[in-house]
Amino acid sequence: MAVGASPCCAAARTGTGARSRQSTLPEVTFCVAAIACARRDAQHPAMPGRLRSLLQPLNLPAVLTWLAVLLSLRYDNDAERGAQWLAMALFLACFLGHDLLPPSRPRWRAWLFVPECLSALAVSWLAPTGGTAPALLVIVAAHLALALPPRPVLLIALLLNLALYLILRHAGHGAPFIVTLIFAGFQSFAALVAHYARSAEQTRDRLALVNADLLATRALLADSARDAERLRVARELHDVAGHTLTAMTLNLRAVAAEPELGQRREVQLAQRLAGELLGDIRNVVQALRDARGLDLATALRALAAPLPKPTLELDIDPRLHLTDPALAETLLRLVQEALTNSARHADAERVRVEIRAEPDRLRVAIEDDGRVRGALREGNGLTGMRERIAALGGRLQLATNARGALRIEADLPI
Repeated sequence: MAVGASPCCAAARTGTGARSRQSTLPEVTFCVAAIACARRDAQHPAMPGRLRSLLQPLNLPAVLTWLAVLLSLRYDNDAERGAQWLAMALFLACFLGHDLLPPSRPRWRAWLFVPECLSALAVSWLAPTGGTAPALLVIVAAHLALALPPRPVLLIALLLNLALYLILRHAGHGAPFIVTLIFAGFQSFAALVAHYARSAEQTRDRLALVNADLLATRALLADSARDAERLRVARELHDVAGHTLTAMTLNLRAVAAEPELGQRREVQLAQRLAGELLGDIRNVVQALRDARGLDLATALRALAAPLPKPTLELDIDPRLHLTDPALAETLLRLVQEALTNSARHADAERVRVEIRAEPDRLRVAIEDDGRVRGALREGNGLTGMRERIAALGGRLQLATNARGALRIEADLPI
Protein backbone atom coordinates (compact mmCIF):
# COMPACT_ATOMS: atom_id res chain seq x y z
CA MET A 1 0.00 0.00 0.00
CA ALA A 2 1.40 3.39 -0.88
CA VAL A 3 2.02 5.76 1.99
CA GLY A 4 -0.42 8.39 0.87
CA ALA A 5 -3.26 5.96 0.20
CA SER A 6 -4.31 4.72 3.63
CA PRO A 7 -8.11 4.33 3.71
CA CYS A 8 -8.59 6.20 6.96
CA CYS A 9 -5.64 8.59 6.62
CA ALA A 10 -5.98 9.64 3.03
CA ALA A 11 -5.28 13.26 3.83
CA ALA A 12 -1.57 13.23 4.56
CA ARG A 13 -1.56 16.86 5.65
CA THR A 14 -3.87 16.47 8.64
CA GLY A 15 -2.28 17.05 12.07
CA THR A 16 -2.81 14.98 15.15
CA GLY A 17 -2.00 15.14 18.86
CA ALA A 18 -3.63 14.36 22.18
CA ARG A 19 -5.84 15.95 24.78
CA SER A 20 -4.55 18.58 27.13
CA ARG A 21 -3.98 16.29 30.13
CA GLN A 22 -2.20 13.00 30.32
CA SER A 23 -5.19 11.43 32.06
CA THR A 24 -6.85 11.14 28.65
CA LEU A 25 -4.00 9.28 26.99
CA PRO A 26 -4.92 6.08 25.15
CA GLU A 27 -4.45 2.81 26.94
CA VAL A 28 -2.74 -0.16 25.31
CA THR A 29 -4.98 -0.81 22.36
CA PHE A 30 -5.14 -2.96 19.27
CA CYS A 31 -6.72 -0.32 17.03
CA VAL A 32 -3.99 1.74 15.44
CA ALA A 33 -6.37 3.56 13.12
CA ALA A 34 -8.47 4.87 16.00
CA ILE A 35 -5.44 6.64 17.45
CA ALA A 36 -3.62 7.52 14.28
CA CYS A 37 -6.62 9.02 12.50
CA ALA A 38 -8.43 10.72 15.37
CA ARG A 39 -9.77 14.14 14.54
CA ARG A 40 -7.47 16.96 15.48
CA ASP A 41 -10.20 19.21 16.83
CA ALA A 42 -11.34 16.47 19.21
CA GLN A 43 -7.82 15.98 20.55
CA HIS A 44 -6.89 19.66 20.77
CA PRO A 45 -9.67 21.81 22.22
CA ALA A 46 -9.91 25.41 21.16
CA MET A 47 -8.88 26.72 24.60
CA PRO A 48 -5.28 28.01 24.62
CA GLY A 49 -2.76 25.68 26.22
CA ARG A 50 -1.78 28.09 29.04
CA LEU A 51 -5.42 28.55 30.11
CA ARG A 52 -6.08 24.81 29.88
CA SER A 53 -3.25 24.23 32.34
CA LEU A 54 -5.18 26.20 34.99
CA LEU A 55 -7.80 23.45 35.06
CA GLN A 56 -5.53 21.01 36.88
CA PRO A 57 -7.19 18.94 39.65
CA LEU A 58 -5.11 20.60 42.41
CA ASN A 59 -6.21 24.11 41.52
CA LEU A 60 -9.88 23.83 42.45
CA PRO A 61 -9.42 22.70 46.11
CA ALA A 62 -6.50 25.12 46.44
CA VAL A 63 -8.58 28.10 45.27
CA LEU A 64 -11.48 27.04 47.50
CA THR A 65 -9.11 26.86 50.50
CA TRP A 66 -7.64 30.24 49.59
CA LEU A 67 -11.14 31.71 49.39
CA ALA A 68 -12.08 30.22 52.79
CA VAL A 69 -8.97 31.76 54.36
CA LEU A 70 -9.78 35.11 52.76
CA LEU A 71 -13.34 35.10 54.09
CA SER A 72 -12.18 34.10 57.57
CA LEU A 73 -9.69 36.95 57.99
CA ARG A 74 -10.50 39.63 60.55
CA TYR A 75 -9.37 43.22 60.20
CA ASP A 76 -8.69 45.74 62.94
CA ASN A 77 -8.03 48.66 60.59
CA ASP A 78 -7.84 49.52 56.88
CA ALA A 79 -4.05 49.31 56.77
CA GLU A 80 -4.13 45.76 58.11
CA ARG A 81 -6.86 44.82 55.65
CA GLY A 82 -4.84 46.15 52.72
CA ALA A 83 -1.72 44.25 53.78
CA GLN A 84 -3.62 41.01 54.20
CA TRP A 85 -5.35 41.36 50.84
CA LEU A 86 -2.06 42.15 49.17
CA ALA A 87 -0.44 39.05 50.69
CA MET A 88 -3.41 36.89 49.69
CA ALA A 89 -3.37 38.24 46.11
CA LEU A 90 0.39 37.65 45.84
CA PHE A 91 -0.04 34.08 47.06
CA LEU A 92 -2.77 33.29 44.51
CA ALA A 93 -0.82 34.95 41.69
CA CYS A 94 2.31 32.92 42.47
CA PHE A 95 0.32 29.71 42.84
CA LEU A 96 -1.43 30.08 39.46
CA GLY A 97 1.67 31.57 37.82
CA HIS A 98 3.34 28.14 37.81
CA ASP A 99 0.71 26.87 35.35
CA LEU A 100 0.91 29.96 33.14
CA LEU A 101 4.68 29.79 32.69
CA PRO A 102 5.97 27.61 29.83
CA PRO A 103 7.52 24.24 30.80
CA SER A 104 10.76 25.36 29.19
CA ARG A 105 11.25 27.84 32.08
CA PRO A 106 11.80 25.53 35.06
CA ARG A 107 13.97 28.06 36.90
CA TRP A 108 11.29 30.73 36.74
CA ARG A 109 8.80 28.26 38.14
CA ALA A 110 11.16 27.32 40.97
CA TRP A 111 11.73 30.95 41.92
CA LEU A 112 7.97 31.52 42.16
CA PHE A 113 7.93 29.29 45.23
CA VAL A 114 9.87 31.95 47.16
CA PRO A 115 7.17 34.68 47.10
CA GLU A 116 4.49 31.98 47.42
CA CYS A 117 5.97 30.72 50.70
CA LEU A 118 6.71 34.22 51.99
CA SER A 119 3.20 35.47 51.23
CA ALA A 120 1.68 32.45 53.03
CA LEU A 121 3.80 33.23 56.09
CA ALA A 122 2.91 36.92 55.79
CA VAL A 123 -0.80 36.13 56.00
CA SER A 124 -0.16 34.10 59.16
CA TRP A 125 1.85 37.00 60.58
CA LEU A 126 -0.87 39.54 59.80
CA ALA A 127 -3.76 37.35 60.96
CA PRO A 128 -4.59 37.66 64.66
CA THR A 129 -3.49 34.52 66.55
CA GLY A 130 -3.05 32.59 63.29
CA GLY A 131 -6.67 31.64 62.56
CA THR A 132 -7.09 29.69 59.34
CA ALA A 133 -4.12 31.34 57.64
CA PRO A 134 -1.78 28.33 58.16
CA ALA A 135 -4.03 26.39 55.77
CA LEU A 136 -2.16 28.20 52.99
CA LEU A 137 0.93 26.24 53.99
CA VAL A 138 -0.98 23.02 53.26
CA ILE A 139 -1.47 24.28 49.70
CA VAL A 140 2.21 25.16 49.52
CA ALA A 141 3.25 21.68 50.68
CA ALA A 142 1.11 19.96 48.04
CA HIS A 143 2.35 22.36 45.38
CA LEU A 144 5.98 21.74 46.28
CA ALA A 145 5.46 17.98 46.19
CA LEU A 146 4.12 18.25 42.64
CA ALA A 147 7.20 20.11 41.41
CA LEU A 148 10.19 19.08 43.51
CA PRO A 149 11.83 15.86 44.77
CA PRO A 150 10.90 14.65 48.28
CA ARG A 151 14.08 15.80 50.08
CA PRO A 152 13.86 19.52 49.14
CA VAL A 153 10.14 19.44 49.94
CA LEU A 154 10.85 18.01 53.39
CA LEU A 155 13.52 20.64 54.10
CA ILE A 156 11.33 23.54 52.97
CA ALA A 157 8.37 22.20 54.95
CA LEU A 158 10.48 22.03 58.13
CA LEU A 159 11.62 25.64 57.66
CA LEU A 160 8.05 26.81 56.99
CA ASN A 161 6.68 25.08 60.07
CA LEU A 162 9.49 26.47 62.20
CA ALA A 163 8.61 29.94 60.94
CA LEU A 164 4.92 29.28 61.62
CA TYR A 165 5.71 28.22 65.19
CA LEU A 166 7.71 31.40 65.79
CA ILE A 167 4.94 33.55 64.30
CA LEU A 168 2.25 31.96 66.47
CA ARG A 169 4.44 32.26 69.54
CA HIS A 170 5.15 35.90 68.81
CA ALA A 171 1.40 36.54 68.35
CA GLY A 172 0.73 35.15 71.80
CA HIS A 173 -1.10 32.01 70.74
CA GLY A 174 -1.97 29.71 73.64
CA ALA A 175 -0.67 26.51 72.02
CA PRO A 176 1.66 27.35 69.13
CA PHE A 177 3.33 23.95 69.08
CA ILE A 178 0.03 22.03 68.95
CA VAL A 179 -1.32 24.20 66.12
CA THR A 180 1.93 23.88 64.19
CA LEU A 181 1.88 20.12 64.69
CA ILE A 182 -1.73 19.86 63.47
CA PHE A 183 -1.05 21.84 60.31
CA ALA A 184 2.20 19.90 59.76
CA GLY A 185 0.11 16.73 59.70
CA PHE A 186 -2.22 18.25 57.11
CA GLN A 187 0.80 19.33 55.08
CA SER A 188 2.30 15.84 55.22
CA PHE A 189 -0.95 14.27 54.04
CA ALA A 190 -1.34 16.76 51.18
CA ALA A 191 2.31 16.40 50.14
CA LEU A 192 2.12 12.59 50.10
CA VAL A 193 -1.07 12.63 48.01
CA ALA A 194 0.51 15.08 45.57
CA HIS A 195 3.75 13.08 45.42
CA TYR A 196 1.98 9.82 44.61
CA ALA A 197 -0.27 11.56 42.11
CA ARG A 198 2.81 12.99 40.42
CA SER A 199 4.53 9.60 40.38
CA ALA A 200 1.44 7.92 38.95
CA GLU A 201 1.13 10.58 36.25
CA GLN A 202 4.79 10.27 35.28
CA THR A 203 4.48 6.49 35.10
CA ARG A 204 1.36 6.83 32.98
CA ASP A 205 3.13 9.26 30.67
CA ARG A 206 6.03 6.86 30.20
CA LEU A 207 3.68 3.95 29.56
CA ALA A 208 1.72 6.02 27.06
CA LEU A 209 4.88 6.91 25.15
CA VAL A 210 6.03 3.30 25.17
CA ASN A 211 2.58 2.25 24.03
CA ALA A 212 2.70 4.76 21.17
CA ASP A 213 6.14 3.47 20.20
CA LEU A 214 4.77 -0.08 20.17
CA LEU A 215 1.76 0.96 18.11
CA ALA A 216 3.92 2.73 15.54
CA THR A 217 6.37 -0.16 15.33
CA ARG A 218 3.53 -2.68 15.13
CA ALA A 219 1.97 -0.74 12.26
CA LEU A 220 5.21 -1.05 10.30
CA LEU A 221 5.57 -4.73 11.24
CA ALA A 222 2.00 -5.44 10.14
CA ASP A 223 2.61 -3.76 6.78
CA SER A 224 5.89 -5.64 6.42
CA ALA A 225 4.15 -8.95 7.20
CA ARG A 226 1.42 -8.21 4.66
CA ASP A 227 4.04 -7.37 2.07
CA ALA A 228 5.86 -10.64 2.75
CA GLU A 229 2.60 -12.56 2.37
CA ARG A 230 1.77 -10.76 -0.87
CA LEU A 231 5.23 -11.57 -2.19
CA ARG A 232 4.85 -15.22 -1.20
CA VAL A 233 1.45 -15.51 -2.90
CA ALA A 234 2.77 -13.78 -6.00
CA ARG A 235 5.69 -16.20 -6.22
CA GLU A 236 3.43 -19.21 -5.71
CA LEU A 237 1.05 -18.07 -8.43
CA HIS A 238 3.91 -17.35 -10.80
CA ASP A 239 5.86 -20.54 -10.11
CA VAL A 240 3.03 -23.07 -9.72
CA ALA A 241 -0.07 -21.86 -11.54
CA GLY A 242 1.89 -20.00 -14.19
CA HIS A 243 4.12 -22.98 -14.90
CA THR A 244 1.14 -25.36 -15.14
CA LEU A 245 -0.80 -23.06 -17.44
CA THR A 246 2.22 -22.58 -19.66
CA ALA A 247 2.57 -26.36 -19.99
CA MET A 248 -1.17 -26.64 -20.73
CA THR A 249 -0.90 -23.95 -23.41
CA LEU A 250 1.99 -25.76 -25.07
CA ASN A 251 0.07 -29.06 -25.04
CA LEU A 252 -3.03 -27.41 -26.50
CA ARG A 253 -0.88 -25.87 -29.18
CA ALA A 254 0.49 -29.32 -30.03
CA VAL A 255 -3.06 -30.73 -30.13
CA ALA A 256 -4.20 -27.90 -32.38
CA ALA A 257 -1.41 -28.76 -34.81
CA GLU A 258 -3.09 -32.12 -35.51
CA PRO A 259 -5.22 -31.86 -38.69
CA GLU A 260 -8.12 -33.85 -37.31
CA LEU A 261 -8.20 -31.95 -33.97
CA GLY A 262 -7.02 -28.46 -34.84
CA GLN A 263 -10.34 -27.44 -36.37
CA ARG A 264 -12.46 -28.55 -33.48
CA ARG A 265 -14.21 -25.71 -31.61
CA GLU A 266 -13.52 -27.18 -28.17
CA VAL A 267 -9.77 -27.21 -28.75
CA GLN A 268 -9.75 -23.62 -29.96
CA LEU A 269 -11.86 -22.51 -26.99
CA ALA A 270 -9.60 -24.31 -24.51
CA GLN A 271 -6.55 -22.76 -26.13
CA ARG A 272 -8.05 -19.26 -25.89
CA LEU A 273 -9.16 -19.69 -22.26
CA ALA A 274 -5.73 -21.00 -21.24
CA GLY A 275 -4.08 -17.95 -22.77
CA GLU A 276 -6.50 -15.56 -21.08
CA LEU A 277 -6.06 -17.28 -17.69
CA LEU A 278 -2.29 -17.12 -18.00
CA GLY A 279 -2.53 -13.39 -18.74
CA ASP A 280 -4.87 -12.86 -15.78
CA ILE A 281 -2.47 -14.64 -13.41
CA ARG A 282 0.41 -12.52 -14.64
CA ASN A 283 -1.66 -9.37 -13.98
CA VAL A 284 -2.56 -10.57 -10.48
CA VAL A 285 1.09 -11.35 -9.71
CA GLN A 286 2.13 -7.88 -10.92
CA ALA A 287 -0.65 -6.22 -8.87
CA LEU A 288 0.43 -8.07 -5.74
CA ARG A 289 3.98 -6.90 -6.22
CA ASP A 290 2.90 -3.30 -6.93
CA ALA A 291 0.66 -3.23 -3.80
CA ARG A 292 3.64 -3.67 -1.49
CA GLY A 293 4.46 -0.67 0.70
CA LEU A 294 4.60 0.54 4.32
CA ASP A 295 1.96 2.93 5.65
CA LEU A 296 4.36 5.42 7.18
CA ALA A 297 1.70 8.07 7.84
CA THR A 298 -0.33 5.86 10.19
CA ALA A 299 2.79 4.83 12.11
CA LEU A 300 3.91 8.44 12.56
CA ARG A 301 0.50 9.59 13.75
CA ALA A 302 0.29 6.74 16.23
CA LEU A 303 3.72 7.78 17.52
CA ALA A 304 2.60 11.38 18.13
CA ALA A 305 -0.82 10.56 19.59
CA PRO A 306 0.09 10.56 23.33
CA LEU A 307 1.88 13.92 23.24
CA PRO A 308 -0.27 16.85 24.47
CA LYS A 309 1.89 18.98 22.24
CA PRO A 310 3.37 19.62 19.79
CA THR A 311 0.83 18.78 17.14
CA LEU A 312 2.23 16.70 14.29
CA GLU A 313 1.52 17.96 10.78
CA LEU A 314 2.43 15.53 8.00
CA ASP A 315 3.02 16.37 4.36
CA ILE A 316 4.01 13.11 2.65
CA ASP A 317 4.61 12.85 -1.08
CA PRO A 318 1.80 10.68 -2.50
CA ARG A 319 4.31 9.16 -4.94
CA LEU A 320 6.33 7.71 -2.06
CA HIS A 321 6.23 3.92 -2.13
CA LEU A 322 8.28 2.74 0.84
CA THR A 323 9.09 -0.98 1.05
CA ASP A 324 12.30 -1.04 3.12
CA PRO A 325 11.52 -1.68 6.83
CA ALA A 326 14.95 -0.37 7.91
CA LEU A 327 14.37 2.93 6.13
CA ALA A 328 10.88 3.22 7.63
CA GLU A 329 12.27 2.54 11.11
CA THR A 330 14.88 5.27 10.66
CA LEU A 331 12.21 7.77 9.60
CA LEU A 332 10.11 6.78 12.59
CA ARG A 333 12.97 7.39 15.04
CA LEU A 334 13.89 10.63 13.28
CA VAL A 335 10.40 12.07 13.79
CA GLN A 336 10.22 10.68 17.33
CA GLU A 337 13.39 12.46 18.37
CA ALA A 338 12.23 15.68 16.69
CA LEU A 339 8.94 15.58 18.60
CA THR A 340 10.74 14.96 21.88
CA ASN A 341 13.17 17.84 21.34
CA SER A 342 10.40 20.23 20.32
CA ALA A 343 8.37 19.38 23.42
CA ARG A 344 11.25 19.51 25.92
CA HIS A 345 13.51 22.27 24.67
CA ALA A 346 11.56 24.52 22.30
CA ASP A 347 8.06 24.57 23.86
CA ALA A 348 6.68 24.21 20.32
CA GLU A 349 2.99 23.98 19.54
CA ARG A 350 3.36 22.39 16.10
CA VAL A 351 5.90 20.26 14.27
CA ARG A 352 5.69 20.02 10.50
CA VAL A 353 7.17 16.96 8.80
CA GLU A 354 7.62 17.06 5.03
CA ILE A 355 8.74 13.93 3.17
CA ARG A 356 9.52 14.14 -0.55
CA ALA A 357 10.41 11.26 -2.87
CA GLU A 358 12.87 11.60 -5.73
CA PRO A 359 13.93 8.86 -8.20
CA ASP A 360 16.71 7.59 -5.94
CA ARG A 361 16.58 9.82 -2.85
CA LEU A 362 14.24 10.55 0.04
CA ARG A 363 14.28 14.06 1.47
CA VAL A 364 12.86 14.82 4.92
CA ALA A 365 12.39 18.30 6.41
CA ILE A 366 11.21 18.77 10.01
CA GLU A 367 10.52 22.21 11.47
CA ASP A 368 8.64 23.41 14.55
CA ASP A 369 7.24 26.76 15.64
CA GLY A 370 9.23 26.95 18.88
CA ARG A 371 12.48 28.68 19.61
CA VAL A 372 15.92 27.26 20.33
CA ARG A 373 17.41 28.91 23.40
CA GLY A 374 21.13 29.39 23.33
CA ALA A 375 23.60 27.78 20.98
CA LEU A 376 22.55 24.70 19.05
CA ARG A 377 24.23 21.68 20.61
CA GLU A 378 23.86 18.04 19.68
CA GLY A 379 22.92 15.85 22.61
CA ASN A 380 22.55 12.10 22.71
CA GLY A 381 19.26 12.22 20.82
CA LEU A 382 20.50 14.23 17.86
CA THR A 383 23.76 12.27 17.79
CA GLY A 384 21.81 9.01 17.65
CA MET A 385 19.66 10.46 14.90
CA ARG A 386 22.74 11.34 12.85
CA GLU A 387 24.22 7.86 13.41
CA ARG A 388 21.03 6.13 12.25
CA ILE A 389 20.92 8.17 9.07
CA ALA A 390 24.64 7.73 8.39
CA ALA A 391 24.23 3.93 8.75
CA LEU A 392 21.88 4.02 5.73
CA GLY A 393 24.22 6.22 3.70
CA GLY A 394 22.28 9.43 4.31
CA ARG A 395 23.10 12.92 5.53
CA LEU A 396 21.64 15.05 8.32
CA GLN A 397 21.71 18.84 8.58
CA LEU A 398 20.66 20.92 11.60
CA ALA A 399 19.96 24.64 11.44
CA THR A 400 17.70 27.36 12.84
CA ASN A 401 15.25 29.33 10.73
CA ALA A 402 14.58 33.07 10.85
CA ARG A 403 12.29 32.67 13.89
CA GLY A 404 14.95 30.75 15.81
CA ALA A 405 13.20 27.39 15.48
CA LEU A 406 15.12 24.19 14.83
CA ARG A 407 15.03 22.82 11.29
CA ILE A 408 16.15 19.26 10.58
CA GLU A 409 16.88 18.13 7.02
CA ALA A 410 17.73 14.55 6.11
CA ASP A 411 18.71 13.06 2.77
CA LEU A 412 18.39 9.27 2.48
CA PRO A 413 18.95 6.89 -0.41
CA ILE A 414 15.97 4.78 -1.48
